[in-house]
Amino acid sequence: MFKKYDVIVVGAGHAGCEAAAAAANLGSSVLLVTMNMGTIAQMSCNPAMGGVAKGQIVREIDAMGGYSGIISDKTTIQFRMLNRSKGPAMWSPRAQIDRMRFAEEWRLQLEQTPNVDLWQDTVVGMKLDGDRIAGVITSLGIEIEASAVVLTNGTFLNGIIHIGEKRFGGGRTGEKAATGITEQLVTLGFEAGRMKTGTPPRVDGRTLDYSKMEEQWGDEERGRFSYTDVPLQTEQRCCWITYTNEAVHETLKEGFEKSPMFTGRIKGLGPRYCPSIEDKINRFAERERHQIFVEPEGWNTVEIYVNGFSTSLPEDVQYRALQQIPGFEKAKMFRPGYAIEYDYFPPTQLGLTLETKLVKNLFFAGQINGTTGYEEAACQGFIAGINAHQKVYDNQELIMKRSESYIGVLIDDLVTKGTEEPYRMFTSRAEHRLLLRQDNADLRLSNIGHSLGLISDERMNGVHAKVAAADKLVAYLSNESVQPEEINSVLDTLGTSPINQKVKLVNLLGRPQITILDLGNAVPNLKDELKAYTNEVIEQAEIRVKYESYFEKELEIVEKMKRMEDREINPNFDYLTLGSLSKEAREKLLRVKPRTLGQASRISGVSPSDISVLMVQLTK
Repeated sequence: MFKKYDVIVVGAGHAGCEAAAAAANLGSSVLLVTMNMGTIAQMSCNPAMGGVAKGQIVREIDAMGGYSGIISDKTTIQFRMLNRSKGPAMWSPRAQIDRMRFAEEWRLQLEQTPNVDLWQDTVVGMKLDGDRIAGVITSLGIEIEASAVVLTNGTFLNGIIHIGEKRFGGGRTGEKAATGITEQLVTLGFEAGRMKTGTPPRVDGRTLDYSKMEEQWGDEERGRFSYTDVPLQTEQRCCWITYTNEAVHETLKEGFEKSPMFTGRIKGLGPRYCPSIEDKINRFAERERHQIFVEPEGWNTVEIYVNGFSTSLPEDVQYRALQQIPGFEKAKMFRPGYAIEYDYFPPTQLGLTLETKLVKNLFFAGQINGTTGYEEAACQGFIAGINAHQKVYDNQELIMKRSESYIGVLIDDLVTKGTEEPYRMFTSRAEHRLLLRQDNADLRLSNIGHSLGLISDERMNGVHAKVAAADKLVAYLSNESVQPEEINSVLDTLGTSPINQKVKLVNLLGRPQITILDLGNAVPNLKDELKAYTNEVIEQAEIRVKYESYFEKELEIVEKMKRMEDREINPNFDYLTLGSLSKEAREKLLRVKPRTLGQASRISGVSPSDISVLMVQLTK
């Protein structure tokens, strides 16, 4: 019935969709197995993509030829660039998404992708050939052969849903859990753990009083995730902000004795940076209110996502507490919030390609690795799909560096340091975040996608043209000057000191108070020159001028670190022979088996003196 596939992807969430598309676009024959073809790319939690650091990840996926950015742009109902008041390293795109259209567009994209087959079934085990994966076994008893398998099981592995004192098996509300895979992997020697996440109740938007809430509109000039020319919806939908209060908190406390979190029924650790509402009012008892974001689920639905009110309290407590929030007095609830516990596998059991160390050609991506968030899952799936294809065809593996992408930071953090709580990406995790901005993801990474064959020549030429145009504009600013009488009145208005003699435009643009558009409004020649450039090129040129000295210092640091990253370590290196290493270092190095001296230096428990010992040994 089934042919032997190059790659089988298990699970059709954000990780699975990107994995299947990437492997197929590289030329692999791919089977995507999902428990329900009606929930492909389902947004299980909030209807949004991007955000702080997460938006950078979406742009990086797009820059290398993935689809998350394109699908998001097609289904956006509101777009905002976060942190505009801060430096460009902190700017992060975020979009509210039409949940139903997002899933539909992903399914259509996969159906139109050559080499992708779909199969609705549950994978309950894997076929092995010695220490190598050979395929999967489904609940229908079908054995399907493959050269590589990517597991992207999300929250489905032995998932248990909690609502108050009620608990039942499920990978998502209304969907059954997946069993068998964890048990088999544990017998093979894998270490497994439990994690927890949650979601808020959904309500009927027709029953809310928006006059009691603060409006939150998107950016007037709508941005995008994708570097392609996907047509954008011109209209945007409003979101709203409201707040909890003491009455809400007191009502929620009535359910604490039945809370699965506080009674110990939930064993797994939840996401530190996205706590439940009961956790917030318990941990931050001094706060009188907490912010609630009221987010539409799409263009044509009345369903509202109550962001900030994630909870697993009894449904009657949720309902009574909701109705005490301003604007929610007459709210009708469509479905209650819940918590879900699920199995994950500590990611130190993986290599930097996301291939498992115990079973060859078996890859893990997404929440199975202990991460949280659509974006974190999608980028892992994308890299795992690429590397599964590369392994099958004996091509060079793709390892993303920390200095070139947030994706590289995420994967290196996971496989080097591991995680005991759901991992979420932040800009603070990236030591080179000034270089890893959302505006230059295409300049950083398109060459990787192009070399793999995921980016067309035409698109790559567009990247080169963008670089050339920015170079030309910076050169113009460096050569053109302005007289005091032309600019001093503008400088005074902007609150910066006047000039006494002719000054190059590039020197004025270096001042933090001045933008390139300010200069254009004051200097007619520059205003005419700017008409020849896109907004992206103008922004790129301005960032380069303002932060050039910072970039140079950061690049020097990257070059120093690169020398450590280039010092490779034999994966079979016997650390036990180095008696001068600390006992903890030997244990950690044996477990992680770092690829390079740089990766070894980031392992928790490996000291600088241990690295010195290793460096001496590698020199020998």
